[in-house]
Amino acid sequence: MVEERFILAKERIQEIKSESILQKEVQQYFINMAEFLEMIFETWDFIKAGGLKTAPIRELKERNQRLYADILEDQYAHSYANPAYSVLKLGETYGKFFSFLYAELRSLIPLVYEQRLSDVVIRMELFLEVYGSFCCEQEESGNEPDYEALKEIVYWYVSDYTREATRKKLEDMLDPNSDFALRILEGDLSDSRYLYYFGEYVTDNEIETSRHLCELPEETVQKMADTYTEGYRIGFLVGNKDITRKKTVNIRYCLGFEPMIQKAVENFRKMGLEPTIYRAASSILQGKGMSRVGYYGAIPNKQYDFDHKDDQALVLDKRLVQVRMEALKETYEEYKELAGVFGGPAVVEVFGERPSDLKEKHEALHLSDAQQKLTVEYMAAAGELQNRYIKGEERSFTIIAFPVPEIGEDFAAIFDEVIRINTLDYDLYQRMQQNIIDTLDKGKYVLIKGKKGNKTNMKVVLHSLAEPDKQTNFENCVADVNIPVGEVFTSPVLKGTEGVLHVSRVYLNELEYRNMTLTFKDGMVVDYDCENFEHREQNRKYIKDNVLHHHDALPLGEFAIGTNTTAFAAVRKYGIEDKLPILIAEKTGPHFAVGDTCYSHAEEVAVYNPDGKEVVARDNECSIKRKEGDKAAYFNCHTDITIPYDELGEVSVVTYEEKVIPIIEDGRFVLPGCEKLNIPLEEV
Repeated sequence: MVEERFILAKERIQEIKSESILQKEVQQYFINMAEFLEMIFETWDFIKAGGLKTAPIRELKERNQRLYADILEDQYAHSYANPAYSVLKLGETYGKFFSFLYAELRSLIPLVYEQRLSDVVIRMELFLEVYGSFCCEQEESGNEPDYEALKEIVYWYVSDYTREATRKKLEDMLDPNSDFALRILEGDLSDSRYLYYFGEYVTDNEIETSRHLCELPEETVQKMADTYTEGYRIGFLVGNKDITRKKTVNIRYCLGFEPMIQKAVENFRKMGLEPTIYRAASSILQGKGMSRVGYYGAIPNKQYDFDHKDDQALVLDKRLVQVRMEALKETYEEYKELAGVFGGPAVVEVFGERPSDLKEKHEALHLSDAQQKLTVEYMAAAGELQNRYIKGEERSFTIIAFPVPEIGEDFAAIFDEVIRINTLDYDLYQRMQQNIIDTLDKGKYVLIKGKKGNKTNMKVVLHSLAEPDKQTNFENCVADVNIPVGEVFTSPVLKGTEGVLHVSRVYLNELEYRNMTLTFKDGMVVDYDCENFEHREQNRKYIKDNVLHHHDALPLGEFAIGTNTTAFAAVRKYGIEDKLPILIAEKTGPHFAVGDTCYSHAEEVAVYNPDGKEVVARDNECSIKRKEGDKAAYFNCHTDITIPYDELGEVSVVTYEEKVIPIIEDGRFVLPGCEKLNIPLEEV
């Protein structure tokens, strides 16, 4: 039946190009969409016939470029995927809708490469239902269909197919037999043609990254993989969790790193863990947003992603949230055995891409205040449900990052430098950081002040230690879950934590913030602003959407002191501050995280530092509410904001006797025993 539906829909779509039923601009839109779908059909046939393995690489590249050409920066201004253009050509009423519809049709690309016929058919039928609605209304009344009727079509599309999409998403995460990507990366990687097998957008970044890894000595690539997988294993160890109870690990990475991932798969299997590798979401049915979670290729256009991050605003309501929750419950119950042995994610991030100056467009779909609250409620409920089946106290993770060629002509040197940073002396940093922790544990609170125009002036309150000989506030973080080495962190007491956090320029999840300030009172964000846009309301909305994640306020979930001065020096040497991922940036100065604590959903698990002391600062006044079953305990987000050493005037701990002990002054470590941390800073 599915094949029959595919044939019928295909035939009807092919007829659209020769029709002229509708008003000119609207008809042209549907003709353009039909032409895109014809390219999809041709790609389907090409893949089904084995063309990926037989066509010359030049043809594979040309096909890949054609599929993504319409949303690339140089063509986006005249693409219906651009809400501004769509509204310009089709009017305010229908323009946003048509732009959404095209974005949803573009989710066909990965589905075609995976040959998922049912998922292809439902999107073809969605398109035809919308087109049919226009044609029927034109023939019957000479008018265009009611906008609410069009929204209703999408509403039932989401409602009808959310369950299957949710099931497939969880299956890909939990079941090793869902192995589309694994089969590719376990093949021959010596020829970069394999990159075109995924269906993701491919640029020189991915090709050159793969080529660079293939040209590195095998022992270097093995060392990269070992650092990555050992970080995952040690994460279980220091978290006092039993890795032998786990059977799967979720690998998330960016295309081009397959030579390293191939070796990592072998390492994980020696630990008794089978990999699951799923694709980042591209459809409203999968919860597509700005962030890409899973594996993915080049990002064709970040502005396109930004324009469509809130597409669910078209239909989101309380009933759809309930449908999604029911789908999650049903699927988790179906896969509860696989969920129970799921170990958590092992992530490879990339950095170095050219920064994007993203524009907030009024033509794009935006969540209403009510929809923002629904999103927050859904994330909280979904997080609670996940923790019921994939228990936080039993799972772990690891993250590591590497540059891509777009970082500049020094790519090879920067890549080698990052390998060095990722493999710094574990024991040396452990000893120096322990010295910092011993000093901090004498304190009642910590003072952090900026310099050189940095307006930061924060007071962070620490937990009191009932048994200082056995307990500590700060975790000694070396190369385990967060690679590279280099931070001591805690979950602060919220009451009494107050002040202003200021950063002159920072990139968070690929978005730039200029002169961002967050004001805290009793550990909660009570005010915020930046200077990205002309009007304050726009700046506040930008922060609320992307830092507060639609919450009215967030707590200070983490305070940390980064100690990786080697990374800071390398960053300054190559001038890549604006390209650095949070993972490395957070190690290059003190940082503050808004949202959940680092121990979210695993507060009951005892954590010990190498000196044997238990880290007792695992809760704050928000997370402790979990014991009362209060859903307000968790916020399901955690965003780190770092003050670089050269904007740092002071980090001091104030003891219960009001004695001030400086740790950093004027951007340098002044605590005895930490002198070696200043050596890289003197080289900057």
